[in-house]
Amino acid sequence: MKNFFLFIICLLPWFISSLIPIDLNFYQSLKLPFFTPPTIFYSIAWTITYIGIAISIYTLIQKISWKNIPRSYKKTLAINYLFNQLFTVVFFILHSTFLGFVSSLGTLISCLFLYEETSNLEEKSTKYLNPYVLLSLFATILSLTIYLINTLP
Repeated sequence: MKNFFLFIICLLPWFISSLIPIDLNFYQSLKLPFFTPPTIFYSIAWTITYIGIAISIYTLIQKISWKNIPRSYKKTLAINYLFNQLFTVVFFILHSTFLGFVSSLGTLISCLFLYEETSNLEEKSTKYLNPYVLLSLFATILSLTIYLINTLP
């Protein structure tokens, strides 16, 4: 039971931004590129991704223990988490396609650093981050495209 609660503690913070009410009218009012997936894609893809991140963190804690995990990993994880969670606020509440792109780019870059930090600690844990890297790359490309097609004449 203790392991289950530890996993839940690793998982739940990633869903905090989903508690923020989003303005779907804003999103639907934007010009969207042809490769924009249906809205349901995001719920499914990010849920799978967050579960993978939580498994990766949980695996590290089980192997190394939280107090013995290097500060560099914890700092990278915190920065990545902040960029990830910030997207909902800047894009859907502030209605900023530019800051949405910046947040997506920050998530991607910090995700790559997180992947490297995780790889240095436990190579097997990185496989759970693969969907995160791919989804962050896609989200960054999509965010940049949305920003450009909605600001350029």
